[in-house]
Amino acid sequence: MPEILVLYYSRNGKTAQLARLVARGVEEVDGMKARLRSVPPVAPITEVTASPEPDEGAPYATLDDLRDCAGLVMGSPTRFGNMAAPLKHFLDSTVTEWISGTLAGKPAGVFTSTSTQHGGQETTLVSMMLPLLHHGMLIVGIPYTEAALNRTTGGGSPYGASHVSGTSDQHAISEDERLLSRVLGRRVADVAKRLERDP
Repeated sequence: MPEILVLYYSRNGKTAQLARLVARGVEEVDGMKARLRSVPPVAPITEVTASPEPDEGAPYATLDDLRDCAGLVMGSPTRFGNMAAPLKHFLDSTVTEWISGTLAGKPAGVFTSTSTQHGGQETTLVSMMLPLLHHGMLIVGIPYTEAALNRTTGGGSPYGASHVSGTSDQHAISEDERLLSRVLGRRVADVAKRLERDP
């Protein structure tokens, strides 16, 4: 069964929640399965290595996950309008996959979580798209034909799914944010399924 890799980094848990919603959306498409993976944290001093498996949550991604996937949905919390360093660190390790074209022609989408409404959601989403474009992936967004995109008062944009957590992480993921996360997963899975059927 073709799998969509849902790859994310999460520090406080909200991006991980969005990842699980995206995975649910993927599996709403007949014949498609989600593979949930995270990346380990990084530190400025790398004398201590992370354990090979996280204490909780999704297993850490390997480069094999990229080779095996039919599509990719990637998520990160916002760090000054950009993706978080752990996700960037993982992407920087994909040079061999870039040279060989492992991801070329596969669909991809992105999602994020921010503390504030204007905390850089869209720039973070675009920052994640850039390496995916270099890999030759086909970027899938969320069209305004999705009613939740027009009514959301929290996260969500045509660039991808998102959540506004609040400065103290006090906001639960809203119904519109939940729906748009699932929509993104469904859309990437649907495009992947079509490409598998008619390459």
